[in-house]
Amino acid sequence: MKRQWWKEGIVYQIYPRSFRDSNGDGIGDCRGIIEKLDYLKELGVNIIWLNPVYKSPNDDNGYDISDYQDMMDEFGTMADWEELLEGLHNRGIKLIMDLVVNHSSDEHQWFVESRKSKDNPYRDYYIWKDPKYDENGNRMEPTNWPAAFSGPAWEYDEETEQYYLHLFSKKQPDLNWENPKLREEIYSMMNWWFEKGIDGFRMDVINLISKYPEYEDIEDGKENKTFMNGPRLHEFLKEMNQNCISKHDVMTVGECFGVSLEQGQDLVGADRKELDMIFQMEHVCLGEGPKGKWDVMPWKLTQLKEIIGKWDRALEECDGWGSQFLMNHDQPRSVSKFGNDKEYRVESAKMLATFTLTLKGTPYIYQGEEIGMTNIEIDDINDYRDLEILNHYKEAIAKGESHDKLMEAYNYKGRDNSRTPMQWDDSKNAGFTAGTPWLKVNPNYKEINVKKAMENKDSVFHYYKDMIALRKNNLGMVYGEYRPILEEDEKIYSYLRIYGDEQYLVVLNFSKDSVECSLPKDIEIGDLVISNYSNRGEILENKMKLKPYEAGVYKAKI
Repeated sequence: MKRQWWKEGIVYQIYPRSFRDSNGDGIGDCRGIIEKLDYLKELGVNIIWLNPVYKSPNDDNGYDISDYQDMMDEFGTMADWEELLEGLHNRGIKLIMDLVVNHSSDEHQWFVESRKSKDNPYRDYYIWKDPKYDENGNRMEPTNWPAAFSGPAWEYDEETEQYYLHLFSKKQPDLNWENPKLREEIYSMMNWWFEKGIDGFRMDVINLISKYPEYEDIEDGKENKTFMNGPRLHEFLKEMNQNCISKHDVMTVGECFGVSLEQGQDLVGADRKELDMIFQMEHVCLGEGPKGKWDVMPWKLTQLKEIIGKWDRALEECDGWGSQFLMNHDQPRSVSKFGNDKEYRVESAKMLATFTLTLKGTPYIYQGEEIGMTNIEIDDINDYRDLEILNHYKEAIAKGESHDKLMEAYNYKGRDNSRTPMQWDDSKNAGFTAGTPWLKVNPNYKEINVKKAMENKDSVFHYYKDMIALRKNNLGMVYGEYRPILEEDEKIYSYLRIYGDEQYLVVLNFSKDSVECSLPKDIEIGDLVISNYSNRGEILENKMKLKPYEAGVYKAKI
């Protein structure tokens, strides 16, 4: 496999609004990140993914962009951003930015012009459709497509008597990628950022940019061709690659809900010239019932193994590359979903760090994950800021659903769990701001914070630091074959990483129980490389006793 810097990198995701506030307005900013650059350097990460800092009216926390080449005032000036980029590069850390080009803000100048008239030059920068009418002559949306944040995906415009498409908020109209002029504008903007020195893009919902031209209703029991993985997706991405990405030494990662293995292979296959890697989202959707995200169900470890395994095999077949993550700004805290955030918070957070950093594929760490930050428990809907939750709550309460049951689901799966302010120390507001934080700080910050973690050599932070160093110093952890073992076990996740003579055995207890397991006889277990317990479980020949959430990486021979 060809060596690449982005395969060997460790990415740390910064959600700027919640990272560090430098001026007391309660909102994180670029200068706040600059203050913490040495912290990032000490942790050992070498790529930063920065969530949107572009100019935005902030309907969806910056994912509604009104100017792709200017900064949101709350985050600082372009000079602040340039200082941030320079500070990262001086420390050997690369920067990838968020690319949000499935939609813009309705306050973007393109859309302001587009909605003025049907013959405006910018009209076709967006997707406009005539209404449909029922048998009684009542006006209806062009299709029955739902928006991700509740309600229909179409908004009627009185001025021009047409609907525009918005797969997310009504303030996020979808861009019309069928229009070559629009695509030229996007490629020009991307090259502008590359010339400023950024090292790549994380591409928001990129597999939605091509819609099926028939614009048909969604029907139960039918394979629907609507707004996902449309017929020109690969054509657009190849064109983007040719016009922008291939001209620079950069990385690309696309957020892709609902992609099949075959579609994933087409997106990242080495000979495809589209994307370097994607975020497939199957594993973070574990625990969602038939009614969707808020229908919380138990999940099984064998389900997680199957997802990781099948994607690894598919990417191996196409000489592609994957990404490994357990959370991001749209997901709950990893230790609260995949671990145990109560009696085994430290142990399970370390176990999950071992998991993410020993899998094949570029690892992504989300801010606060490295100190074991947890979900927040909120009982007042007014303390939430997430548009998705607020819209859903309004609809669900109107249908008679229980407040307590809804809050339980939001506290388990809601996006604000990951967006609570970073917990720097035990001072007021966790050292995040001298003002009033934009979102409630998790009350456990007195116990869980960076200062305390850095002072304790046995903390989650120091374990992450050691795991990051282990991965950076061993190519087998990056390029080695992933070979799962004990595939039917519901408590233990174990696999080999094999890179010539460099061979490792990874054993992870995903349960709160002390468990015993027998490993295959053809594996010779060598020296312990790293463990999250100083007094780890026993090994007798190929039998292991594991403590709750125990993780171990061993040298091995097959």
